[in-house]
Amino acid sequence: MELNFKDSKQLVLQGNEACAKGAIYAGCRFFAGYPITPSTEIIELLSSELQVAGGAFIQMEDEIASACAIIGARWGGKKAMTATSGPGYTLMQEAIGYAAVTETPVVIVNVQRGGPSTGQPTLSSQQDIYQARYGSHGDYEIIVLAPSSVQEMYDFTVRAFELSEQFRTPVILLADEVVGHMREKITVEGGSKNIPGGRKKQVVSPQADFYQGENSLVEGQLHDEFGGRIGHIAKDSGEFICNINNKITDNIDLITDIETYFLEDADIAIVAYGSVARPAQKAIKLARGIKDERIISKFKFLRTVFRKGVPAAINRDYSHLKVGLIKINTVWPFPEQELKRLAKDVDLVIVPEMNIGKYCREVERVLKDKKVISMPKCGGDIHTPSELLDQILKELA
Repeated sequence: MELNFKDSKQLVLQGNEACAKGAIYAGCRFFAGYPITPSTEIIELLSSELQVAGGAFIQMEDEIASACAIIGARWGGKKAMTATSGPGYTLMQEAIGYAAVTETPVVIVNVQRGGPSTGQPTLSSQQDIYQARYGSHGDYEIIVLAPSSVQEMYDFTVRAFELSEQFRTPVILLADEVVGHMREKITVEGGSKNIPGGRKKQVVSPQADFYQGENSLVEGQLHDEFGGRIGHIAKDSGEFICNINNKITDNIDLITDIETYFLEDADIAIVAYGSVARPAQKAIKLARGIKDERIISKFKFLRTVFRKGVPAAINRDYSHLKVGLIKINTVWPFPEQELKRLAKDVDLVIVPEMNIGKYCREVERVLKDKKVISMPKCGGDIHTPSELLDQILKELA
């Protein structure tokens, strides 16, 4: 599928295609990757469209080489990205740590599938939520965005490049198979966005790319501001580790992105991220009595043609439930203070995830005075709105 990157404003795209389009708009001009389900469409599209945009694409021998290649490309002066899933993302962890310690702004897309190992190549999960934060060894902070729609696949890809340049750090776009393969109409921008390197407040100074006349030492040991090795000096090494962590944690308010729905009068909150936020939004509409006639018509049609009944969630009355949604778009760094503020008036918090219940542990840690219920789901199926609401009824019984 060929896309016109100059004039398009509204397109019907798959999530992975939207990611590729967002990368081009954000100024990405180098991509290195290795095909792996369910992220392959990103690689397929960029293999041709990067050439149209004046960039370069290279299929590497594996994901280790891919992650290393984009680091080199960024120091060569080009905004760079790779995309992968599951086993490939595991192979990239050492390079992600290298990008963190060398303060290299790159974007890594992980379209999650079920694991461990080869796992479920064609089904979705959110099982990499901890690996995205703690995958590489050592102490470092990282920025991770979790899109829940095709539009957000586009927007968050652009945002990932902005954040990576602002904070000189690798940024992870933590998508999943559901979002990567769904199709929706989205709004895109023509041309290319100018994303300058370095932060406006100069918390992180712009990097000196190769070929600019500066002497640069770029390697994995801890270093001072001139690139000199300091790994043998405890005091200087400690200060460096604090700096690469603090540049993110001290600016968490600039990084955090949270959306809320019907939270103003809610005494129950669903905390969700990624694709699971979609059935959570539908559950809240059901609880609030907001009818989606398209959904109802669809089920009436199915009942007529296939003699199937209308699902219980359509007929059941949940209107007595005051449910709101806290949708976390920037999952790492964890938005502790903002979550506390948003959840201060709720009594019950439900955390649905397509894993064994990982992110919920962070929510429990922060909301110690609330009843926090983990709602894990493994196997590749996403939560349904009725499952979410029935879980709430069960907890209130």
